[in-house]
Amino acid sequence: MNSELKDIKNIYFIGIGGIGMSALARYFKFLGKNVAGYDKTPTQITTDLSTLGIKIHFEDAVASIPEAFLNIEETLIIYTPAIPEGHKELNFVRSRGFTIKKRAEVLGMITKGVYTLAVAGTHGKTTTTAILGHLLKESGAKVTAFLGGISENYNSNLILEGNEVIVVEADEFDRSFLHLYPDIAAITSMDADHLDIYKKVTALEESFIEFSSRAKDHLLVCNGLSLSGATFGIDDTADYCAQNIRIDNGTYIFDLKTPTKRIEDLHLNLPGRHNLLNAITAFAIAMLFGSPTTALAKALFSFKGVQRRFSYQLKTNNKVYVDDYAHHPTEINALYQGIKEMHPGKKILAVFQPHLYSRTRDFAIDFADSLSQFDQLLLLDIYPAREVPIAGITSEWLLDMVALEDKKLISKNDLVKEILNSEATVITTIGAGDIGAEVKKIKEALLAV
Repeated sequence: MNSELKDIKNIYFIGIGGIGMSALARYFKFLGKNVAGYDKTPTQITTDLSTLGIKIHFEDAVASIPEAFLNIEETLIIYTPAIPEGHKELNFVRSRGFTIKKRAEVLGMITKGVYTLAVAGTHGKTTTTAILGHLLKESGAKVTAFLGGISENYNSNLILEGNEVIVVEADEFDRSFLHLYPDIAAITSMDADHLDIYKKVTALEESFIEFSSRAKDHLLVCNGLSLSGATFGIDDTADYCAQNIRIDNGTYIFDLKTPTKRIEDLHLNLPGRHNLLNAITAFAIAMLFGSPTTALAKALFSFKGVQRRFSYQLKTNNKVYVDDYAHHPTEINALYQGIKEMHPGKKILAVFQPHLYSRTRDFAIDFADSLSQFDQLLLLDIYPAREVPIAGITSEWLLDMVALEDKKLISKNDLVKEILNSEATVITTIGAGDIGAEVKKIKEALLAV
């Protein structure tokens, strides 16, 4: 471990319930550090952290910080950029001269001196990272993997098997990934996103170019991206290419052409061509790392997925319910493609909660086009996250652009009732806000019918 971190006794998280922050909290608790933190609201993640003995409070109050963590010399403060500037606890530790780091900086410190595999991209990085962590663990590598989602295989966002190799999700938000120095890196996509941070698409692309230059041994890029590296793709000219793709009862069976060999009859139990691309990427990274191919093939077959990434909640002959974290038009298109491929001819109801006013504004036409593909739409209010409202940018405004007759703006209170009234046989809840908290309720209501 980095010497700076070795001497720290207490680690205090501001925003501990975030998916990336909570993985770090688990990691430091495992290492024997004193860990505590603040978050805005209780969730399943904060509940799980509390069961590990991590003290968490939900009121932004300096008085709530445990006394041991007020020792400036022995305490590291880690915060997420999603925390607003007016946050009392953050401003208190700043004014007192605590050592304060962003999550990405700490990831950079952890990975320093350890062989690191990093996955970047505006879409696909969470699933790709989760597959990669699983592949390495199952093929015997002593791996620590920090995941951007909850792996269904481990019910966790952290895989802890050892410190021979580290797997990280390299996040482009706030240019966080520029704190990393990966040995092998992959870039899955560079679509416009986070324009509240980058302002221009060219600035986003420049940060990806800078990240790509940090890969010491190998760089893998999705075929078609304007970056130089080994390529991956589906039925194209890529160096790592999925070919001879078949579907058998919801499972992809395919061959993988690599620069040195052809691997036949790989199985992937995740729907959607985007997930097939994620699997190829992870497989290619694991091969470059040196994992044995036969072990990787077996491990790929046993990968169960990531919570809220094309997660089947219900799958019967009469009713299918899929929950997905998609919050960008490209991701919604990928979700739609996967549902249509796996459930052809079925009527599909989409329930969408837009995430961020700025993203809704920046991609309104693309959101409307992607949502217009479904047969029916129930639209929730915009989830603000870190933002304040923008005049004129509302879900009602977005709904007017959607080219569907069967569309409706609803409140969360009416969500279950409206879903039960629908004649659709396939239902999908979509979004990165708090719509995920409604999934259990919706599933139970559908099962009770």
